[in-house]
Amino acid sequence: MNEVANVDFTSKAPTQAPRTSQTEMMVTRQAQEVQVAMLAAKKFPRDQVVAYNNIIRACQRKKLAESSMYEFPRGTDKITGPSIRLAEAIAQNWGNIDFGFMELEQRNGESQVMAYAWDLETNARQTKLFSVPHIRHTRKGDYPLTDPRDIYELVANQAARRVRACILGIVPGDVVEAAIEQCTKTMREGYSEPLVDRVRTMARAFEKDFSVTLPMLEKYLGCKSDAFSENDFVRLKKVYISLRDGVAKREDYFELALPSGEGEISDPFSAGAKKEEAEKKEG
Repeated sequence: MNEVANVDFTSKAPTQAPRTSQTEMMVTRQAQEVQVAMLAAKKFPRDQVVAYNNIIRACQRKKLAESSMYEFPRGTDKITGPSIRLAEAIAQNWGNIDFGFMELEQRNGESQVMAYAWDLETNARQTKLFSVPHIRHTRKGDYPLTDPRDIYELVANQAARRVRACILGIVPGDVVEAAIEQCTKTMREGYSEPLVDRVRTMARAFEKDFSVTLPMLEKYLGCKSDAFSENDFVRLKKVYISLRDGVAKREDYFELALPSGEGEISDPFSAGAKKEEAEKKEG
């Protein structure tokens, strides 16, 4: 939490990067917009009971519940928490919260970015200032980014996690916990198709999007696919969301190659793999 600071938009903190005239204009305009929004929030304060019910109702939507949590391993522990999509839904339904991020400037191959969340009623706010080098990290090495679209996507991806942390820092914790519980309940009860079909669809999505095969999923969960439970399915959804949102990498969850001598992992859904499995059974 050392990077969290209550920053006055109109003042220059000693830890901030030097500002250009364009940056000063952006910050001044942001301060004026927030002042107007604060007056509106005081005039039309939130009804916490209504806001709470709206959040729970939003978490009953299947699509939101499916993208509500992330999960990634850190050492021997598993880190899990609300995703940026859930944080945005909570902030929108809690009401009178200004949140987002701004790219303050680009200089020397990196962007200076500010992520923030501000409760306009209570004046509680959290702000994170950070730098994003214009570099793409790959397994084959790092290379600089020059395309404006690539740079924006990189900045937006990095900023989303800071915005999420800012939102969760000002919304009451019990409200966030209730939203998570409702999303978990929706995930477990909101499916009409059998679990085995959902597991098959999930395995195909992992293979198509991230080249993660069914044996790799089984090794991660510690059991065969026909023994996957509802909790296991929820865990896989969290892993998929984490990979999709760039929170973690495949290597954080899965062994990308089998031990020497065992050969490569075959496609469990391909005709060749099915034929080979049948031949083994006959033999």
